[in-house]
Amino acid sequence: MTEYGPRPVDRRLPTEEARDLLTLVRELVEREIRPTAAEQEEAGRFPRETFALLSESGLLSLPYDEEFGGGGQPYEVYLQVLEELAAARLTVGLGVSVHTLACHALAGFGTKEQRAEHLPDMLGGGLLGAYCLSEPAAGSDAASLTTRATRGGGGGEAGSGGHWTLNGTKAWTTHGGVADFYTVLARTGGSGAHGITAFLVPGDAEGLSAAVPERKMGMKGSPTAQLHFDNVRIPDARRIGDEGQGFTIALSALDSGRLGIAACAVGVAQAALDEALAYTAERRQFGRPIADFQGLRFMLADMATQIEAGRALYLGAARLRDAGLPFSKEAAMSKLFCTDAAMRVTTDAVQLLGGYGYTMDFPAERYMREAKVLQIVEGTNQIQRMVIARHLAGPETR
Repeated sequence: MTEYGPRPVDRRLPTEEARDLLTLVRELVEREIRPTAAEQEEAGRFPRETFALLSESGLLSLPYDEEFGGGGQPYEVYLQVLEELAAARLTVGLGVSVHTLACHALAGFGTKEQRAEHLPDMLGGGLLGAYCLSEPAAGSDAASLTTRATRGGGGGEAGSGGHWTLNGTKAWTTHGGVADFYTVLARTGGSGAHGITAFLVPGDAEGLSAAVPERKMGMKGSPTAQLHFDNVRIPDARRIGDEGQGFTIALSALDSGRLGIAACAVGVAQAALDEALAYTAERRQFGRPIADFQGLRFMLADMATQIEAGRALYLGAARLRDAGLPFSKEAAMSKLFCTDAAMRVTTDAVQLLGGYGYTMDFPAERYMREAKVLQIVEGTNQIQRMVIARHLAGPETR
């Protein structure tokens, strides 16, 4: 297996602390993640020990408040950490993004008592989270989900300290079956977006089971599975936010999560460009390196330009978020552009390596397979275009 080393990205970081953090991340990546990434992906091994190490190192809690064990880092810094992790192994980078997404509801909408009870373990206690919104018949149309939570169980009404009972099936759950906790969106009222509520469900809850993981073309080390809820009883103390507030909570989480996907996409694209640059400098044809040929040089220039544009776009959106300004449109733009760019860049990397790019002896083909899923998760890129258009032209008329 041939894999060239990365070229360090010249990052513009806001503080010396952030620069030290990125140095730590790069050292960890080169020591613990990159050397075995290709082998573990080919074997479909889930890197649970890597996530435990990241938790121990404080890298699963970066964008959350220090009061509850978070890293207190701005999104501008957190996303660049994600990019470094994804460039080494997307299963890890995307896994950190999903974990951060799973913590968002409780951190942003939970009571102080809930945050004090659960967040320290979720952020730095070695736990790993997952996010349950999509269903077999409710993907892009998330407001039509049918998994239901009904009042009932010891102690009377749920609102007075009782329980909820969850029934239904969630689909496309990253970390499905291996997560320690799930943020679950379930229907508690009538149809539509206003009848949905968020819950924090333990991974070992009675009645919760996972199907056999999906067989995917890429990210084979990251389990994606359906989850079945069969009379799963959850105390009302694990309801997050108000009853019926779940869809608002979900959209808030997705805005931030889309930035995570954008950063991961730039990481994968950067890894593909690094591979292509090293290969074309070494490979000789007609008596000189193929990087001397203008057609190939122009491809490399286009790849680098798309990566830099994507990085600038997601960092611009992150800075809006850090300043407390609206960033939903910019998050959708970032996710759309960066993931489409990653698909183009990784495809071009395979082309630049010629026949070798199509073999598993080089990682370019893995990067191309991994880039594809990023155009789909956290809202397909067609959905991102709808979100952007609504910001520009208002809701569609019916």
